Amino acid sequence: MDKKFYITTPIYYPSANFHIGHCYSTIIADSIARYKRLDGYDTFFLTGSDEHGQKIEKKAQEAGITPKEYVDKIVENAKDLWEQLDISYDRFIRTTDADHVKCVQEIFKKLYDKKDIYKGEYQGLYCTPCESFWTETQLVDGKCPDCGREVQLVKEEAYFLKLSNYQKQLEKFIEEHPDFIQPESRKNEMLNNFIRPGLEDLCVSRTSFKWGIPVTFDPNHVVYVWIDALSNYLTALGYCSNDTRMMEKYWPADLHIVGKEIVRFHTIVWPIMLMALDLPLPKKVFGHGWLIIDGGKISKSLGNYKDPREYIAKYGRDAVRYYVLREIPFGNDGNFSEEALVSRINSDLANIWGNLVNRTVGMANKYFDGKITNKGVIQEIDMPLLKELDELKINTDKLIDELQISKVLELIFDVLRLCNKYIDETTPWALAKDENQLERLETVLYNILEAIRITNILLRPFMPTSTEKVIATIHSDKNEFSDSHFLNDLTYIVDKTPSPLFERIQ
Repeated sequence: MDKKFYITTPIYYPSANFHIGHCYSTIIADSIARYKRLDGYDTFFLTGSDEHGQKIEKKAQEAGITPKEYVDKIVENAKDLWEQLDISYDRFIRTTDADHVKCVQEIFKKLYDKKDIYKGEYQGLYCTPCESFWTETQLVDGKCPDCGREVQLVKEEAYFLKLSNYQKQLEKFIEEHPDFIQPESRKNEMLNNFIRPGLEDLCVSRTSFKWGIPVTFDPNHVVYVWIDALSNYLTALGYCSNDTRMMEKYWPADLHIVGKEIVRFHTIVWPIMLMALDLPLPKKVFGHGWLIIDGGKISKSLGNYKDPREYIAKYGRDAVRYYVLREIPFGNDGNFSEEALVSRINSDLANIWGNLVNRTVGMANKYFDGKITNKGVIQEIDMPLLKELDELKINTDKLIDELQISKVLELIFDVLRLCNKYIDETTPWALAKDENQLERLETVLYNILEAIRITNILLRPFMPTSTEKVIATIHSDKNEFSDSHFLNDLTYIVDKTPSPLFERIQ
């Protein structure tokens, strides 16, 4: 089996500080990357920032600084936010990085030499805040359908990417690779709404602003958005450089995670660029839904959001990570609300997980002075829990491959619920009153500690800080993914005075 895994987030546009929607994509990618690493995959996780364009040029002018100074501040802020959320990226690529700039210029020239890029004139309705062109029919009340602002008629000389050259090839590829675009609804949308009706050539250079990568053979033009932005997935691996090791190891990408609004670029423009460059296509592009706040899309241009650090400071990084992963079935839109976040902390993290760890450690200390070994006094009542524990990783692996992150957490928490039920059914407090039942009591506590250890291993990619706390509380040294099945011969020496894993919030 090829044990490599290359996963990317979109590179985010740093026109303003990042919001919880950026965190959503990044936490999901981070969790999958961590899971794959722990599962023995040589994993490369890429994120970054898409820093060029008219909008940033304009904002920098308004602030009286250079575009580079403007984006530097926001990128610094973003990197701090990823640190606060414990994001384990392998590279944070910036489209202003020298290796990226040089490679984009080479890619542009290569496509031009192949006649896949040609010079023409562009005319269209342009929304500067969204960096998007629209047709008359796409406007809503004559305004941008995304942000509701005015659009301007723009007419200028431009280079175009000949998407039409590759239409049939792309259609055939998508039909032959049914998992390439996920979820299914996005695939149908791309085929029926964009590809089959006929692809229009794409504007890939601009002359009306300067903040971009210059076209080497025509310096009045700068490379426009998509050839610049999408190329990052290659430039981060050293494409165009003399060192081909990263490309050989990691390309093609296993998974591009993107918001649904840019699926079109990642499943039409990007594959066509790769076909034109004679490179293999990514294995999968997953277009997730939006986080909605109060019924509206979280938007930098609308400014309708808090700094995510406020939630992290108030509730803890793992609570924020858990909430965005658990609350929204991946692919759908989901509402972000502080009330629902608090509810998840109380119901799942404090009541189910935290309570299980605390009451088990408490009983281990009360009845056996904190030291538990397996006395092997197994009864029929134990079997459902032991069976669930031995099958848990097989089931989480399957759900990870299907990108059902919410269901992975649901499954693990179902096992934690089962543990709480198991305690109620085996009644350790009653067993403790009978001298002849002490070995049975120790077996019961051992079974629960094993359940805590195994579920904790599988929760590590999603909540890295809290799971370390559990390891320190039960003093387990079997915490690798290969250990996530029932082991008979461990010794647990639990903390005498563990602090609560999660406090209930009033």
